[in-house]
Amino acid sequence: MVDIPYRGRFAPSPTGPLHFGSLVTALASYLEARTRQGHWLVRIEDLDPLRESPEATDSILHSLDCHGLQPDEPVRFQSQRHDAYQTAIHQLLTTRSAYRCGCSRKQLKQHHGRHPDHCRDGNRPPADRPYAIRFALQDETCHWSDDLLGPQVQPVTAEVDDPVILRKEGFYAYQLAVVVDDIDQGITDVVRGSDLLDMTAQQQQVYRALGATPPRWLHIPVILNAEGQKLSKQNHAPALDDQQPARNLAQALEALGQNPPPELHLQPVADVLAWATRHWQREAIPLTSR
Repeated sequence: MVDIPYRGRFAPSPTGPLHFGSLVTALASYLEARTRQGHWLVRIEDLDPLRESPEATDSILHSLDCHGLQPDEPVRFQSQRHDAYQTAIHQLLTTRSAYRCGCSRKQLKQHHGRHPDHCRDGNRPPADRPYAIRFALQDETCHWSDDLLGPQVQPVTAEVDDPVILRKEGFYAYQLAVVVDDIDQGITDVVRGSDLLDMTAQQQQVYRALGATPPRWLHIPVILNAEGQKLSKQNHAPALDDQQPARNLAQALEALGQNPPPELHLQPVADVLAWATRHWQREAIPLTSR
């Protein structure tokens, strides 16, 4: 059996500056790649121009650079990949793995997730009504193993769980773009927050529908704020202080259960990352959020 070289990635959305929770995820994915003698990539998921800004993109890339987290290949921008996503949608529509849906959220809620216009049966919305394109899931009890959390079982219900892959506004959706780019970039391993765990079974079906093998998964616990909420831009998580990158990295290592020495934050960034790479222990990552 051929051993495929490790290829991982960090893929933030530019809706605001990098915060501590994002740094923890970036660092975990970086160290997994480094300790596996693999490649680590950065992809900017700038799919929604209504929520994103070039300033946020520049800020994120600057923060990663300040913290020594430099990708092995040029940064990819999803806003430059529309042709690839449209090609994938055409393929999925042709194979009846996707369908046009003009139903509103209110209609779907009223019908418990079922489509009153029978969209999955190929009924096209009226020409004057905007429509989304949804991926047609198959009923499945998905079994897979997470590299940190172990065996997982996730049920998937056709029609009720069908994700949008092209929004009515014309924007490509995360569930499509992330898979298309992971396939194109040859991503073998995905390290991400456990808040995305529930999407995994659906995404595996999208990989298979596009003729690809899903990657291995490692879901790390999300970082919580003082109120017990996920540390996120939506919850006004403060931006990283790029003036103290070594301290930020040492704190991220603590959050990942790596027990760095107390004086590590006084070292240059390159030395912090070198220590982290030498001492990285995936099994030490806590299983629950802190």
